[in-house]
Amino acid sequence: PATNARVGDLEHELALTRDELRIALDGLETSNQEQKAINEEALSVNEEYQSTNEELLTSKEELQSLNEELTALNGQLQETLERQRQTSDDLQNVLYSTDVATLFLDPELNIRFFTPATRALFNVIPSDVGRPLADLRSLAVDERLASDARAVLKGAAAIEQEIEVPGGTWFMRRILPYHAVDTKIEGVVITFADITERKRSAKALNATKREAELANIAKSRFLAAASHDLRQPLQSLALVQALLVQSVEGEKATKLVARLGQTLDAMTGMLNVLLDINQIEAGVVQPELTDFVLDDLFTRLHDEFAYQAQAQKLDLRVRTCALCVHSDPRLLEQMVRNLLANAMKYTRTGRILLGCRKIGSKMRVEVWDTGIGIAEDELHAIFDEFHQIDNAARERSKGLGLGLSIVQRLGALLGHDIGVQSRLGKGSVFSIEVPLATPTAASTVVGIPDQQQAAATGKIILVEDDPEVRDLLEQLLTANGHRVRKAANGAAAVALVAKGAIRPDLILADYNLPGALDGLDAIGEVRNALNHPVPGIILTGDISKATQARIAASDCTLLSKPVKAQELTAAIEALLGNGELGPMQPAADPVATTADAVIIVVDDDADVRVSIRDVLEADGHMVEDFPDAESYLAAYRSDREGCVLLDAGLPGIDGIELLNRLQEMGSPMPTIMLTGSSDITLAISAMKAGACDFIEKPVSRDALMESISRALAQSHDGSIAHALEATAARHVAELTPRKREIMNMVLAGHPSKNIAVDLGISQRTVENHRAAIMHTMQVKSLPELARQALAAERNAPALPV
Repeated sequence: PATNARVGDLEHELALTRDELRIALDGLETSNQEQKAINEEALSVNEEYQSTNEELLTSKEELQSLNEELTALNGQLQETLERQRQTSDDLQNVLYSTDVATLFLDPELNIRFFTPATRALFNVIPSDVGRPLADLRSLAVDERLASDARAVLKGAAAIEQEIEVPGGTWFMRRILPYHAVDTKIEGVVITFADITERKRSAKALNATKREAELANIAKSRFLAAASHDLRQPLQSLALVQALLVQSVEGEKATKLVARLGQTLDAMTGMLNVLLDINQIEAGVVQPELTDFVLDDLFTRLHDEFAYQAQAQKLDLRVRTCALCVHSDPRLLEQMVRNLLANAMKYTRTGRILLGCRKIGSKMRVEVWDTGIGIAEDELHAIFDEFHQIDNAARERSKGLGLGLSIVQRLGALLGHDIGVQSRLGKGSVFSIEVPLATPTAASTVVGIPDQQQAAATGKIILVEDDPEVRDLLEQLLTANGHRVRKAANGAAAVALVAKGAIRPDLILADYNLPGALDGLDAIGEVRNALNHPVPGIILTGDISKATQARIAASDCTLLSKPVKAQELTAAIEALLGNGELGPMQPAADPVATTADAVIIVVDDDADVRVSIRDVLEADGHMVEDFPDAESYLAAYRSDREGCVLLDAGLPGIDGIELLNRLQEMGSPMPTIMLTGSSDITLAISAMKAGACDFIEKPVSRDALMESISRALAQSHDGSIAHALEATAARHVAELTPRKREIMNMVLAGHPSKNIAVDLGISQRTVENHRAAIMHTMQVKSLPELARQALAAERNAPALPV
């Protein structure tokens, strides 16, 4: 039993063991399966590890490549940083090495950077970077600095301002925008450039300019005084000689008077030559360019020098030239005349030739002589003032040595090149290059009628400013049975009609007349005064289309100069003989004659007073003369008619002051100012004081009588003066603002070179403007320009004068 029990236990334990073994086997099998799964996972992980290892190897290679690139980029960055550091150092050194104070401000006007030179204007230290600009104490007075900086920040343009630091130092402060890369304004840059030396130079230049102007004024005063003192006795001599011509009888006395006239002409010519240089430099001489034929000029010069050449036994030859040139005929004639006179002085034997040759678009006028010639080293010196060859004794017969200098200056004024060639002992050739004229339309000339008509006569007003032409035309018309009254300008012609001196049947007028009225204006004024279309004939050498169209529109007959006597006679007979003149209408406001008018002469020179009295009394005028202003004021009467001839340079109360007193007293008599000075400022002062005219001594009898006639006419008829003022205002209105500005400066007495500097233009431009002003205002001298400008001012005060 015990064995069975043990066997049973063993069997039970065996069964349990078997179960455990089976369970262990199942667990082992499960473990095997799990181990297989784990192995499979390990294999998979191993594969992933291998793949990752391969990727890591690849990444390592990429990292190595990237590291190499980063190493290269780092090297480049280091080089760039080094260059930027060097550039920054260079810029800082540049800013620090200059004497230009510079401030960099951010948008809040805080200091970003400054140069050491800034300490000359601000108390600034390195720790001030980042502080507002307003915190700095400025050594200069610059109240607009902050406001200007803000304006530039808002987009304004660069602002400049001159500022002064105590001690006499000047800076040019300039504010510029600080632009970032995207062009955005991120502050301002303020620079202060030292301009002290420039200021000192400008001050010195102004002082030098002032000294030069004072010297020029002193020279002008000297020339004015010399002119006055020389012209006073010449005035007396000229008037005495004019009276002697009318009164002397006998061949011997006539010859002596003629020689006296020649001497007077020579003295006046020498005086004018002495003043020509100054007038050219001062810009008084203005060219009037036009187209004309050289042949007429050559003919006049041949007639002028033929007698002198014959007396010196020289062969004077003049070659004709039918071509037209573009120049000022008066100035060009003076230049050629001076060259001929120079040839006459230095040619002992042989011949002198005046001719011309065409060179491209120019005509070269040449004067040849077989004189003493000029050494090569003196070819340029001959154009200097007072330089003469072979005249160490300064013989008067050889002139003053100014002829060639005037030729050179006139050539520069006209833009004509002057040339000279010479061989010592053989002769010389002087040349002037003149531009050829452009082709223009031929003038319309009134032809002679084919059928003979009965001669018709009438009363004619002859308006011509050339005395010789005027006298010849008067002789022609008088010989044909006409009654003729002469006038030297349009205003004088209107005055003749206004005072009832003539009621014309026809008006014969030159187109280009001095003064405010040209020929057409004069005819129009006479027609208005008579309230009738009086026939008119215009004589002119102007062939421009504008002039011809204006004459045609005025219902006047055009005769182009030179006109033949037969053509003029036929034209007059055709206009007078048509039988359709109709009854004359009286003038709108008839005026009394000037027979009771008295001429007051106030001059400190007794000879001048006597001469003027003799001339005026010979013409039928009543004359009273006074030696000074005080004696005239003592005898002054306000109920008298006439005019006053007043010398500007009176002792004591001078002419201008006397004129002012007469204006304050309400004197009704117009005043004519006489002076020996050519100072334009004196003329303007006289006319502003109330003078109706300004005359330089010596004055010819005709010019004096015309001025008196014009003054008397204006005193009797205010409409004449009003018409002249309206015409002058119209001429001024035609000027551009630049020309009015230059006219103002000319009338202020400034020479062309000073005007050019003040306006920042060339002297040639100023001279061209002056010529255009003289042409537009229709005047030939500065006193006439002043008269016209002041007349325009009285008519239209808004116009600048």
